Amino acid sequence: MDIPNLISRQRQFFKSHVTLAISYRKNALHKLKALLQSQEEHLQKAIYTDFGKSAFDSYATELGILYKEIDFYLRKIDGLSAPQRVKTNLANLPGSSYIYPEPYGCTLVIGAWNYPYQLSFGPAIAAIAAGNTCVIKPSELPKNTMMLMADLINKNFPSEFLHVVVGGVEETTLLLKEKFDKIFFTGSTRVGKIVYEAAAKHLTPVTLELGGKSPVIVTRSANLESAVKRIVWGKFLNCGQTCIAPDYILVEEKIKAQFVDLLLKKIQSSNYTEGASHYTRIINERNFDRLVKMIDHKKVIFGGDFKKETLHISPTVMTDISWDDLVMQDEIFGPILPIISFKTYDEAIQAILEKEKPLSAYLFSEDDKEKAQFTQELSFGGGCINDVIIHIANEHLPFGGVGGSGIGSYHGKYGFDCFSHSKSILKKPTWGEPSLKYPPYNSSKLAWIKRLLG
Repeated sequence: MDIPNLISRQRQFFKSHVTLAISYRKNALHKLKALLQSQEEHLQKAIYTDFGKSAFDSYATELGILYKEIDFYLRKIDGLSAPQRVKTNLANLPGSSYIYPEPYGCTLVIGAWNYPYQLSFGPAIAAIAAGNTCVIKPSELPKNTMMLMADLINKNFPSEFLHVVVGGVEETTLLLKEKFDKIFFTGSTRVGKIVYEAAAKHLTPVTLELGGKSPVIVTRSANLESAVKRIVWGKFLNCGQTCIAPDYILVEEKIKAQFVDLLLKKIQSSNYTEGASHYTRIINERNFDRLVKMIDHKKVIFGGDFKKETLHISPTVMTDISWDDLVMQDEIFGPILPIISFKTYDEAIQAILEKEKPLSAYLFSEDDKEKAQFTQELSFGGGCINDVIIHIANEHLPFGGVGGSGIGSYHGKYGFDCFSHSKSILKKPTWGEPSLKYPPYNSSKLAWIKRLLG
């Protein structure tokens, strides 16, 4: 693949202004949705081959979200793309002020492996809606999904507008040497730093969707039956390989025994056995080995079983965890759930504050003061009160991190803004202009300037 030539052709195509037409963007979105729908069976087969994701999970967590995002832009793109008139300050009267959303130009989307369709096509859909050209670099780890995405896009769209580049680290490195007008990356903090450094050489704006250790706080006021049901679902969805999955639980000491008892019963009844349609496997041996090292069998109270031949790790719960344990040093990104107890709510809040800002945080509580403290004192990308993960499904909410968990956000309007520059325009008539701003200056003009600008 001649990557410099590809980028050059995309840049020239953008300069032709074809993508500025709303009709062109809508046609591309309609076409992409139709292609995905026509290939649902093949898309599901590929992702099942890569790491055992079921047809239900493939639709619910990948394709359905993409369809919803496309439909949002088809409904809203005219309004999102229209100039927005804003107030004009007194010093600029007579005149009128506008904000014009304009596409950045040639964009790069680097997707992640854990939700390969959603995290590659999702940002690309926003880039198309905003009027950009786009190069997509999916993760090479789920090879079958990568090759199918490339086949689907590269055979049906002109490469100067939309193209999928296949390959691994070498191809990604070559792409990052090129000058893009916007880079969108989803993945680890370690690789995110590499992307950020490469983008800085060209002063290219970036959106980084990273990760972190997303905490769950469970207090004694919580509805424990509901909390357990929702935590178990969110933690073991995609075998824990979800960037906003509950990473660890902070549970109030007074209810710990009751909570743990309900938790283990719920995991047991959910049948997360090897080969179950709702339980995937670990993506590869490297991640399998990393996860197995985190399991301290002296602290395991449920699960702890694994089989390297099939990359299966059973849901594993560990208790009596300290902040120094290996499992608490990095994002888990797998089916291991550590539990730490706390005596006071302030203690739990402070423990989270001392760590890097997480991508998500969750609270289970019926206490209004606890809810207020959670939202006001903790900094995190986004989250839920009395649920987990599901905030990602609301296109009216921005999705993104803060600090070490990311830069920028997307989804819905925020995805359009992510791939757009807000260009400010002041329109002035040629009549009625005061001489105030022109020399010679005097004390009277200075007094007027202070009134207008002070």
